[in-house]
Amino acid sequence: MEKILVVDDNIQLVETISIYLENAGFQVFQAENGKDALESLRLCKIDLVIMDIMMPEKDGISTTKEIRYKDNIPIILLSAKSQEEDKVEGLDSGADDYITKPFSKDELIARVKAQLRRYKNLNKMPTKDSEILIRGLKIDYESKSVTLNDEIINLTPTEFKILYLLARNQGKVLSIKTIYESVWNQKFFNSESTVMFHISNLRSKLEIDVKRPIYLKVVWGQGYMVE
Repeated sequence: MEKILVVDDNIQLVETISIYLENAGFQVFQAENGKDALESLRLCKIDLVIMDIMMPEKDGISTTKEIRYKDNIPIILLSAKSQEEDKVEGLDSGADDYITKPFSKDELIARVKAQLRRYKNLNKMPTKDSEILIRGLKIDYESKSVTLNDEIINLTPTEFKILYLLARNQGKVLSIKTIYESVWNQKFFNSESTVMFHISNLRSKLEIDVKRPIYLKVVWGQGYMVE
């Protein structure tokens, strides 16, 4: 039974989400702020975190960043803010998904299951290409680490998954649809901007000149590739 940690200072909302998750077959742990969430993660083996952004003591953004130093479990952020910059900030902090309040039970459960499927499938990837070397770029699947010319490159879990997928298929052009369905493990539907956002972040971290990329190449009208 997968263990889900729900973090929000709105106790009534936490209880409601907990009921949704328990009815769907999950075991639920609760926390009221980021500080308590980190303690729960230290004490329990959690499979996924659902966390509000605006909380006292320690907010969701800073908590997400701290979790990412130690763990790559799926994190879904909750927020009443729906502006694009708020979503970008949440995803850029290391979150895997972002849900705007209010949301339905079905949407929440579907997103939780999708993130768990994606996480499990990634961890089941064959490890024969555990370490990939491409012109000074080293991708280590076992440690989930990336270095460029021996300098550590800090990637979010989603960025790592996209880079690893492209690197394992070096020389092949992968469509946005293929990338999305392989990394997010859910059906592609108007998700171009989601993939492009993460590719853009990857390029900014890996390329000296994003207009003349060395590693992540775009093949117009077809998709992306690592040469």
